[in-house]
Amino acid sequence: MKAISFLLLILGFWAGHTQAQFLTPNSNFAKLPTLQPGEAVATFAGGCFWAQEEAFDQLKGVREVISGYSGGNLKNPTYEQVGTDETGHAESIQVYYDPKVINYSELLDAFFASHDPTTLNRQGPDVGRDYRSIAFYRNPTEKKAIEEAIQRVNDSRHYPNKVVTEVAQFSVFYPAETYHQNYCKLHPNQPYIRNVSLPKVEKLRKAMQGKLKKEGSYNS
Repeated sequence: MKAISFLLLILGFWAGHTQAQFLTPNSNFAKLPTLQPGEAVATFAGGCFWAQEEAFDQLKGVREVISGYSGGNLKNPTYEQVGTDETGHAESIQVYYDPKVINYSELLDAFFASHDPTTLNRQGPDVGRDYRSIAFYRNPTEKKAIEEAIQRVNDSRHYPNKVVTEVAQFSVFYPAETYHQNYCKLHPNQPYIRNVSLPKVEKLRKAMQGKLKKEGSYNS
């Protein structure tokens, strides 16, 4: 994302990373939704937030997903600042969900299915600590659930390497700029979206069958 170059796409190789030319940065940031009665919130970082936002939005019980930044120290960071890899923040999503429909452990299953949690500071062509994998917890119960989920993934040997996902106490989530919200839906034909983001969405959908708002293929 922050560094996307399609110059060598014709050769099938993602080379280098530069600011996406199709973005139109502005100073308008998204607003956090109001938490509704009986609703819960969860925060994850798993690479490019475009894919994560769209992937989690596929799930029953998820009302809204917001792209943003978490895990660092800089207050109210911008996309450009996070992209320097000096803020400590990772591209993250905040999920507003009904725990009576989908519980936190099921969200963790979706999280570990929607990206590769074994690659350190990298997801596919996106490299840097701002793309690292983090599961944020808000209480001891969530922390235990994350640790158990990591153990399940490691025991399954689904991935050839061990999970490197950070288990971090949640502190604050900063919504990203408005042009990042719903980016997959708004730009389905962008090369990055087609080749990087949507395969991650499909990966989650395959793993979470029976928990989807709409069964069948993503585009059906």
